[in-house]
Amino acid sequence: MSATDAASGKMDLKLEVIVLPVADVDRAKEFYGRRLGWRLDQTPPGIVQLTPPGSGCSVQFGPTLTVAAPGSAKAYLIVADVEAARNAVLAAGVEVSEIFHPGPAGPVSGPDPERRSYLSRASFKDPDGNEWLLQEITTRLPGRVTSGTTSYASTADLAGALRRAAEAHGEHEKRIGATDPDWPDWYAAFMASEQTGEKPPS
Repeated sequence: MSATDAASGKMDLKLEVIVLPVADVDRAKEFYGRRLGWRLDQTPPGIVQLTPPGSGCSVQFGPTLTVAAPGSAKAYLIVADVEAARNAVLAAGVEVSEIFHPGPAGPVSGPDPERRSYLSRASFKDPDGNEWLLQEITTRLPGRVTSGTTSYASTADLAGALRRAAEAHGEHEKRIGATDPDWPDWYAAFMASEQTGEKPPS
């Protein structure tokens, strides 16, 4: 496999770990593990790795992993419900910003009025000042997820997707003027389209 093949997308490249710059490894381990409830993974000596629930990517920190200044990192945590995610972080005793969304002149208080994907956010910081942005995504832009691939990180995420599918299917039945006996297939197609960015069923 050549470098050109990798660059053109012919080879799988999975982002699995990001390194966080921290000043106190034990303090960071306490914050992410005990307070936020992230899973502590098995690692070689000198490396601490934790994984957020439902995430395919982990964070690592250690005394010799990076020369970046502690607190200089910023990353996103994708959630299906930013209000529920914010409440969960608050319940863990972590200070979290109010929910906001981008406006023409900068951040605007409150979630996006139309609750569009990618726009409703909240942020918090770890003890070193590394910033995490909670970003609500329910429908992906095209190309972000492989076609036909559908997964949910939790039962709450799945329940939310089923509720959105039920609401959309109700509108579908109004349009066709009849009960749709193939609703399971319609639900499945709708839920997959949310994650892949493909056109939903009509």
